[in-house]
Amino acid sequence: MIKYSIEELNQQFDKASPEEIIKWVLSKCKTPIVTTNFGPYSASLLHALSNEKPDIQVIWGDSGYNLNATYAYAVALRNQLDLNLKIYTPKFTRGYIDASLGNYMANEKGHQAFTDLVKIEPLKIAFQEHKPDVWFTNIRQDQTEFRKGLGIFSKSQSNILKVSPFYKYSKEALQSYLDTYDLPNELSYFDPTKIFENRECGLHLSSL
Repeated sequence: MIKYSIEELNQQFDKASPEEIIKWVLSKCKTPIVTTNFGPYSASLLHALSNEKPDIQVIWGDSGYNLNATYAYAVALRNQLDLNLKIYTPKFTRGYIDASLGNYMANEKGHQAFTDLVKIEPLKIAFQEHKPDVWFTNIRQDQTEFRKGLGIFSKSQSNILKVSPFYKYSKEALQSYLDTYDLPNELSYFDPTKIFENRECGLHLSSL
């Protein structure tokens, strides 16, 4: 059980490599999970974690709105890294969601309802089932203003320790990691819960 304060952890591992961070965290926790959207550079964290803990639970909240390229990428990474992949989907089909919400992008209220249905609710079920004490994520400081203030270590609203080993990596550094280990990338990824690149998808603002 990791009992350090977030401030202490971020100071201690400020200059550490992703591999060093992962190795230390895994030695201290009992039920780690990693979430992924199979978006750009997802292979970096999945590869680094798989090297240390091949059976780690990989949680994918598949909204049903992904591009074909993203599904192909997910299958390729699952096969290449032998991922212990657990897929969670909305309780309603894409057709029903579209018909019931209409133009969910028209306003923030509709967009939030859409985000809750396709992303937050499936992952809440995943967290209830797996009860993680550590949540590995691939968020980075250069993605949004909100994420810039989080750090390598942070906590979810339900007090789960969140760890982002590649938090300080640039896109260029991530690509170099992928090239080093001959890992694929998927740059055409589109998340309808974000719309704009610098908008939060809601997952890291939720009560998870």
